[in-house]
Amino acid sequence: MTRVYLGLGSNQGDREEHLSQAMVALSRHPDLLVDQASALYESEYVGPGQQEPYLNACLGLDTRLSALDLLALLKDCEARRGRAPDGHMRPRPLDLDILLFGSEMREDGQLCLPHPRLRERAFVLIPLAEIAGDAIFPDSGETVDTACAKIRQKQGPWVRAWKSCGLWPARGNASKEDWRAALAVYRR
Repeated sequence: MTRVYLGLGSNQGDREEHLSQAMVALSRHPDLLVDQASALYESEYVGPGQQEPYLNACLGLDTRLSALDLLALLKDCEARRGRAPDGHMRPRPLDLDILLFGSEMREDGQLCLPHPRLRERAFVLIPLAEIAGDAIFPDSGETVDTACAKIRQKQGPWVRAWKSCGLWPARGNASKEDWRAALAVYRR
């Protein structure tokens, strides 16, 4: 099993519902054992042009999938929530990123690990530090907590807490299985 940390984001439609449903879908997958979920954070868009604020969170999980197989699964999950295939740096209902995949390092046309802009983005480091502050970047030996402390000292786009139990399924829209999957994550 490989320990993996994912970043989740949304700035279109019902942002909280998109993130919640992604967490439920991932925790139901037979090859993933999701056991950590951060609180939700709202953040200013980072990139060219202007966009609505994002909701962000991080998940911790174990998997037997390869990094590329997990990436394909995440892309499928994004598409199911309405993300266009060419949606890079555009508003999107769901954005799922592999932040850390065990100690794997790679940079090719398909995937970069650790995520190439991870240490530059408070909206990722803050929720990641919440669930995995002692995780180590395999390319530098630095901990997530150390990187998070560094970025908090810099001025940059705003990030604020949204909800402490944010990845629960929305009331009225969730089945009993959705609730069980979400509850399993928070009980681990």
